[in-house]
Amino acid sequence: MIAGFTLPVAAYSLACVLAAAVVRGYSGFGFSLLVITALSLALPPADVVPAVFMLEIAASLNLLPTIWRQADWRAIAWLIAGTIIGTPPGVWLLASVPAAPMKLALGLFVLTASALLARGFVLRRAPGRGATLATGALAGLLNGSFGIGGPPVILFFFSSPAGAAAGRASVIAFFMLIDVVGLAFFAQQGLVTEASLWRFLMFLPPLLLGIWLGQRSFTSADPAAFRRWTLRILMGLALLVGAQGAGVILSLT
Repeated sequence: MIAGFTLPVAAYSLACVLAAAVVRGYSGFGFSLLVITALSLALPPADVVPAVFMLEIAASLNLLPTIWRQADWRAIAWLIAGTIIGTPPGVWLLASVPAAPMKLALGLFVLTASALLARGFVLRRAPGRGATLATGALAGLLNGSFGIGGPPVILFFFSSPAGAAAGRASVIAFFMLIDVVGLAFFAQQGLVTEASLWRFLMFLPPLLLGIWLGQRSFTSADPAAFRRWTLRILMGLALLVGAQGAGVILSLT
């Protein structure tokens, strides 16, 4: 047993973290969505989400000085306010709902979010405070329950007229803050355990290696092709996780 995992599950988990970290190093986002979807094929979400939050915080800290001036801090403040509203019911879902319906809901959500990203959803103007607050609440609900609050915010910033640089900087800053908020709620619910810390330490080396590899590949990879393949992987994982959860539910009926 390694950090509470059998050897095959530990090897699979390390490979998932490494692959997701490569995507994170290249694009600036996608780590939680990829790694939690992949790990949910073998583990209940509650076993991995707290450790993934710690990994996201560690991945973002070194980028903060470079994106500080580019981030849209006013929009981030409203998003964080919505996140604080939406996170507690999300954490309650994580702690209270059985794994099978959680996996089905996770698969459906990731599939829908990936399809929207693939279609290049675009807003004609910047959202107002109400829409920004609602986006943050949805992100908090999803972050608390699945640990993947990113897609609503990614759509929010990358479909706005703010520009790619400001959008990427704002997404990175928001992810770090939302993970700090989520981790605090997890600790309050007793979901941050000694096992979570050991899993964080186990996953940290492949995280750092993957981010380094992703940053190096950025200069040579075709961004459009890389994005297409990432979304295809997400959709495939979403279908697998959703089918797994649906199969368990159907077997009980």
